[in-house]
Formats: sequence, C-alpha cells, structure tokens
Amino acid sequence: MKNIPQRLSDIRDLLAQHKLEAYIVPSNDPHFSEYVADRWKCREWLSGFNGSAGTLLVTTTSAALWTDSRYFIQAEEQLKGSGIELMRMGLPGVPSIEQYIKDTLESGSVVGVDGRLFSVSEFERLSEAIAPNKLKIAGDLVNPIWSDRPEMPQSKAFLVPENVSGMSTANKLQQLIKAAHLHKNHIMLLSALDEVAWLFNIRGADIAYNPLALAYGAVCYDKAFLFIDTSKLSTEEVKNLEASGVQVKAYTDFEAFVERIDITQNVIINPRKTNILIRQKLQQRSVNIVEDRDANGTATSLKAVKNEVEIAGFRHAMELDGVALVRFYMWLEENLGKEPITELSIAEKQRELRAMSDEFVGESFGTIAGYKANGALPHYSATEASNAEVKSEGFLLIDSGGQYKTGTTDITRTVHLSTPTQQEKIDYTLVLKGHIALAMAVFPAGTRGSQLDILARGPMMQHCINYGHGTGHGVGHFLNVHEGPQSIRIQENPVTLKPGMVTSNEPALYRPGQYGIRTENLILCVPYVTNEFGAFERFETITLCPIDTTPVEKSMLSTEEVAWLNSYHTMVFERLSTYLNDKEKAWLKVKTQAI
Repeated sequence: MKNIPQRLSDIRDLLAQHKLEAYIVPSNDPHFSEYVADRWKCREWLSGFNGSAGTLLVTTTSAALWTDSRYFIQAEEQLKGSGIELMRMGLPGVPSIEQYIKDTLESGSVVGVDGRLFSVSEFERLSEAIAPNKLKIAGDLVNPIWSDRPEMPQSKAFLVPENVSGMSTANKLQQLIKAAHLHKNHIMLLSALDEVAWLFNIRGADIAYNPLALAYGAVCYDKAFLFIDTSKLSTEEVKNLEASGVQVKAYTDFEAFVERIDITQNVIINPRKTNILIRQKLQQRSVNIVEDRDANGTATSLKAVKNEVEIAGFRHAMELDGVALVRFYMWLEENLGKEPITELSIAEKQRELRAMSDEFVGESFGTIAGYKANGALPHYSATEASNAEVKSEGFLLIDSGGQYKTGTTDITRTVHLSTPTQQEKIDYTLVLKGHIALAMAVFPAGTRGSQLDILARGPMMQHCINYGHGTGHGVGHFLNVHEGPQSIRIQENPVTLKPGMVTSNEPALYRPGQYGIRTENLILCVPYVTNEFGAFERFETITLCPIDTTPVEKSMLSTEEVAWLNSYHTMVFERLSTYLNDKEKAWLKVKTQAI
C-alpha cells in the first residue's frame, strides 16, 4: 500500500494533467449521508485521518486538513509524517478553507472537486467564497490512484411491509405528488438515501448504523423509478414495486437517465441534497430546473410526521430497548468492581444485550460511553488509547441506540457509581429539571423548536450554565437516528413542530476535566387541546428506561417535577415488567420507586 506522501504526490501529478492548482476532498458520498460506505472514504484514504468529519485540500505545493474539536488529538496523531497540516477549526488564527485558498493560491487559480461529492448549494457557496479563483468539476481524481478501492456495497435490501410502514409505496407516491404539486411535465429527483428508503418502503445495510440501501429515486406524475443494484432485491420484491407503479432500474443507470430527460420536462431537485454533477448534466441539455418548493425536501417533511402504525412501532421498539437496558444496568451494578469494565466493553455489552431481541437489526449510532472526564466531551468516542476503566465512583454517561424492525431508539443515561457530592447533585438535578420542563411543555400549534429550547436550558441558565449543542433532533422510523427537518435548539429553524414528529430531549451539563451529565429521552409531539384560544400540543415521552435518582437533589424539584418523574417511572415499570423475570422485575421496581 502506498504511504500518504506518495498518494499526495500522485494526486499532484493529476492536478498537473487536469490543469488544476488544488483539489478538495470532502467526507461525503454522492447522497450526502451522515455515514459513508468504505468506497467513498476518499478523504480517509488520501490523508490517513479516519475521523467522521474533515475536509482535505491538496495544492501543488501543500496539503491541509480541516476538522473540528472532537478530532484535534486524533488528527494530530494520524497526520504525523504525512505532510498534511492540521487546521483546527474554530480556534483563533485558523483560516477557513476558503480563506486558505485565497491566501495561498494565486488569483484566478482553478480548484477541482468531484462533482458527485458536492451538493449544488455547497458548490455555489464555495464558488462564491473563493472568487476570483474558480471552482471546477474535475471528476474523481482519487479513483485512478486507489488501486484496491472497495467495491460498491453488496448488502441485500428488503421491502418493509405495510404493517410496519403504515402506508404503501403507491400511497406515499400519491402523497408526494400532491405535496410537491407535480404535474404531467414534472420529474422530481431524489438523492437522499433516507428519502428514497421512506418513499419506496425499502431498507438495507449499505451504510453503517442507518438501515439504508444505495439508491436514487425519480418521481413523475404517473410513474416512478427506483435506481438500485437489482441483485439486492428478490424477483418477488421487484414485482411488488412494479405493482405500485415503480420501474426498477440499475443504480448505475441513474446518471444516464438524467442525461435522457426530455427538455420539455421541468426537473425538480433539492439543491442541498442533489450533487452538482447532476445539475450540470441537466444544464448541458438546457433542461429547466426547478427547486423543491420545500427547502428541507418535500419527502423529508412528509417522512418526519409519523403515522399511527409507525408510532405504534416506535412504542414497541422502546419496550425492546428498555428491556435490554434494564439488563445492562443490572449487569453493571452486579459486576462493577468484580471484573474489568471499560468504556469499550460497555458498548460491546449493550450491543450484546440488545441483540438478544430477534427484532434487533443493529446499533443506530456508535455508543458513547464516557466515564468521568471523558463524559465532558459531548461527542466522545472511546478508542483503545482513551479507553477508561470504570470504577465504583463518579459519573458514567452512556448515549446509545438501536435499530429495530419497528423503530429506532436513542437514549442517554448518566449514572452515579458511588455517593455524589453536593455539586454533582446540583448539576445533575439542573439537567433533570430542564429535561422535565421540555417533557411537560404545552404549546400552541405552529410552535418552532427554537421557541421551546429555553425550557430545557432555563434551569441551568439561572446558574449561568449552558451547553454547546442542540437540545433535540428528529429521529427516523427504522431509519436515520438523526433526521430533519425539525429540531429543538437555540439557532432559529423555521420548521414548526407537528403531531407525529419524534424528537430527542437531551439537555446536558459538561464540566471539562470532571464529568458530563446528559439525560435523553425521545418525545412524540401529540395534539392536546383545542378551544377558543386555538389548538395546543404537547409531548409524550416514549423512551422507557429508569432515570438514576441517586444524584437527585429533591429539594430543587417542584411538586410538579417530582410528580412527572414518579409518573414516568410508574410507566416504565408497567410497560417493561411483563418482559422481565422475577429478579429483573425486582431490580426495576427498586429503580422506579417514587422519590
């Protein structure tokens, strides 16, 4: 295998051939997935840095990689001897990639990109930002020098039955056609894998953590097309799709399909989710391009509102997940101090216990197990080097989730492993108060997540404490654990919360070098009351797992907050106890007793 300096040298040879002064390698795939298949880990292969976020710039004389604070230490270690300069994003004096290009290259230089890995929106933004330099679609320059590049994923895909999806593909197509106002001369192109998966009721295993198959979609007024490796589907599954008005084509036929679109058609794309190469192919033939009327994606907005069958599936998945977590925390209590337990072994144990369910498909993201100071890193990921051994003292934060055949879970619990200090109790209870405040919220229809975020932060704000991430993200139904378009965060998001949306509720407090505290449940937006003052909504907490009451300072909780916590624990016991044996049931009874 070539070393990194040799790979950079090979890329520079290609720069000269293509008359480029630089080349940008992002962390994307052609579908802009949160996680990418090995074939698309071009930035990792070229730089040696395998963190999930980073952008590499190679010029004729230099190379630099931009990543965020989660990966500063890892990137510094992995880039040693590579000739690549680490750019620590967000630190004073560190230029953005755009500024670096303007400062380093001569005015009018040409910077190349692989058009499949840049969205229309990002390409346009970057083009404007680096002017008077020019951004050019130069193709995939990594492929010619990556001799052992992994092939496209070959995992089998499968159709989700209507008793799980709650709506047939045919009905979803009609819903999309109506919502997007498609007419006879319209074609809507879909590139985002979760949109395609939702619309065609298809799931797969091509992407880590997200049950997705590599595919594109195209929807017309009277027919639809699914572009997928046809060997991933059975003959019967293809026939089922065809019966729903879907023509199944090869994944590799999608670009040729785009090139054959009649110029009388109006092609609808979402510039955030469509790669620039697709738009270029349309523009070369003067096809009229129309932006999706929904900036977040019409399919995304429809997908976010779960139907009753999907909601029932979520509730069932929460029971399965809750049972696994009861068994995990029992195991932790029984074995802590008796055998070595580390952050990595915790992740392995949780997966093992979740996998005891026949309906478990996989983890919904990589487990975050942060002991003591490691828990103060919001997006910490244990490595062999950082892997801490857990002792019978201090806070342990565990953020994990599962993909089940009926739903997706995401839960964080922080447990104290000995006797908490008064400061630890205050901090823990402030987070709990914020969590309860959001869980109990009643709000008028049409409320945005940004209007509710202060409820979760308020108790901490009173003590001049804050956390740097959002309070809530959308969650897919047996799909991506992180999905839009809704969110609950300080930053403005014009999307309003709607009944049927599932969102996380995860306020937190981090004391650097000491500990982190985060309590996360998933909450379902539901109708509440309609009266002369309008329609009101609230949240229903659907996650089922006891919240550690050891660090709770009860004197800080109001009567209503205590009542919420006790009611929640009563629900947890009632819903989970039927799955448990006598020993497990007795343990859960203690953990859910009223305070």
